[in-house]
Amino acid sequence: MFGTFKVGEKGIIVNISKVGQMVQRRLLDLGITEGSEVCVKCIMPFGGPVMIESCGQCVGLRRKEACLIEVERV
Repeated sequence: MFGTFKVGEKGIIVNISKVGQMVQRRLLDLGITEGSEVCVKCIMPFGGPVMIESCGQCVGLRRKEACLIEVERV
């Protein structure tokens, strides 16, 4: 889960089925799927969004949605 990651840590997405359909579709449209390697670029303070990078693209996710994505550390 992204909730336990720190800035700069990398992981492989294991499961995105727990997030909503709209978020899944957005991630899939950007090429971020299960098996993709991601890196945490920025975690905004006060419960703000998490910025992740995958496939050369940075994506902002709400923290509650990012915590639903299962990620395995690399």
